[in-house]
Amino acid sequence: MIGRLKGIVLEKKAPELLLDVNGVGYELQAPMSTFYQLPAIGQGVLLHTHLVVREDAHLLYGFFDQQERALFRALIKVSGVGPKVALAILSGVTADEFVRLVRQDDDTALTRIPGIGKKTAERLLLEMRDRLKDWQSPASPDELAGASRTVSGSNAVSEDAETALIALGYKPQEAARMIVRTLKDNPELTRSEEIIRLALKGMV
Repeated sequence: MIGRLKGIVLEKKAPELLLDVNGVGYELQAPMSTFYQLPAIGQGVLLHTHLVVREDAHLLYGFFDQQERALFRALIKVSGVGPKVALAILSGVTADEFVRLVRQDDDTALTRIPGIGKKTAERLLLEMRDRLKDWQSPASPDELAGASRTVSGSNAVSEDAETALIALGYKPQEAARMIVRTLKDNPELTRSEEIIRLALKGMV
């Protein structure tokens, strides 16, 4: 089991990134909450990881902190929730927001996340309630600390953000509408990660 990786960020295109660890390139997928905190290309980072072994692939998931990884591991134990849906959940809401939704039995907010229908939301509330009863929120760093480099050109920004939303499970037309709405309300945005964050925030 690969528990953590410390290396240099070579590529990042949400939700995927490439990390150089002593000359070996590791491909990872990460929730947007981790992407918001990644350093610029060429800089070092330490990520806590979880390895999923399938018959056709070995998939590595990276997280900025151990608590978020712990929540990911708890989520994929829920019937009907695989790594892709767990990644979408942690991209659509922060770990603390998810805990709050569970404690408030807010299945309506959960169904706004792609891949989660009414039955899955109810199952999440039922199975996660006991697992999260001892959850304590850590001191949260600035969400955008170490944010990635500025992306030049509004077209590049929109395309990167739209691609990431589609990868997270949103339909192309829905992702496009989310991007247009976000940029209309926030025309000053220049980073795809920030556009994605606000677009996802508007869905929950």
